[in-house]
Amino acid sequence: MSIVEMKVPTIGESITEVTLSQWLKKDGEFVNVDEPICEFESDKATLEFPAEASGKLIYVASEGDDLPIGALVAKIDTSVTAGAAPSAPEAPATTTTSEAPPKETKPQAQPTATSDSYATGHPSPAAGKILREGEVNPADVQGTGKDGRITKEDAQKAVENKTSAPASTPTTPSNTTQNATTPIVPGSRNTRSEKMSRMRRTIAARLVSAKNSTAMLTTFNEVDLTEVIALRKKYQEKFVAKYGVKLGYMSIFAKACAKALMEMPDVNAQIDENNILYHDYVDISFAISTPTGLVVPPIHNVESLGYHEIEIKLKELAAKARNGELTLDEMKGGTFTITNGGIFGSLLSTPIINEPQSAILGMHDIKDRPMVVDGQIVVRPMMYLALSYDHRIIDGSTSVTFLVRVKELLEDPITLFMDL
Repeated sequence: MSIVEMKVPTIGESITEVTLSQWLKKDGEFVNVDEPICEFESDKATLEFPAEASGKLIYVASEGDDLPIGALVAKIDTSVTAGAAPSAPEAPATTTTSEAPPKETKPQAQPTATSDSYATGHPSPAAGKILREGEVNPADVQGTGKDGRITKEDAQKAVENKTSAPASTPTTPSNTTQNATTPIVPGSRNTRSEKMSRMRRTIAARLVSAKNSTAMLTTFNEVDLTEVIALRKKYQEKFVAKYGVKLGYMSIFAKACAKALMEMPDVNAQIDENNILYHDYVDISFAISTPTGLVVPPIHNVESLGYHEIEIKLKELAAKARNGELTLDEMKGGTFTITNGGIFGSLLSTPIINEPQSAILGMHDIKDRPMVVDGQIVVRPMMYLALSYDHRIIDGSTSVTFLVRVKELLEDPITLFMDL
């Protein structure tokens, strides 16, 4: 018997442990080389773990286990061939291994494994959260992904169908997850406990670290977006026709921040032990909400990119983040962060610094408010801006000057486009 040990590989410099989020293949199932056998959830992303050889899969770790780098995950018995491996998931009894079918039945084993493999009916991490929040039983969803796996799109359609057809809700009372999340009796005081995902634990640890290890303060201002809104309205159609993407607020805010950051390098710097690390470039991290938590992938050299390039890249990163497809390289770096709570209706907040960066800009909801302009009361679209910064490296005067500079560029965007 030849056994290949499958161990947690080195994923990244800062990652020392992963969580086995779910198996994609059954224990004892035949797997081919490079075929994904399980998913790891790291501090930053969800990764598939491919088989290093073909053979019979033997579980060592269990779903939900926290595994250090180099820990044994599974074994693969390479002496077992595809014809000798159990081909029918409906017959889990171990006797199926000894009753190996003749070679002529091999063509039947492949479609069976494809249509009814362990992945069949199992949601991806993003899809699982959508189904739980929508109170939909995964058993009622037909997966269209690889090996019948439930994708994010499948989950969204299932939740939409459930909303449009409420009569189907009572047909799944046996689902324990649904019962656990759905109040049955008014006034009920039931509780439930769920293990925090690795990403949620990482987010929690980083937020606490930022609060405890930095001298964080927040300064506020407000910006009149009349000219930005007029500019977008005037040139939107031409912009879309030329670049195939809309001119959004985020690219304009990013370019305003990049210009101000290049003018005030202290806000773009970070502390490195007893040194200050300055950057002659601006890599802006954008906070993106996903079903599994908040991620902040950066866009590099924003100071040198066009508005359309920022919008295209941001759209790409947002799609990858929500589908759990961001790579570790795409999560690295960043010298400054922008977060937009306005998309959720936030009027004002104090964002927390994204370490090791030294500052973060918080955008908020745009509200029509009465303002005094040239002695007259007029209604203007206003947004509150919040800049949280590390007072160890950024002085109060610098933070206020930076935010005022961003405000000036946004209230007169022509100066931004003309690089004045």
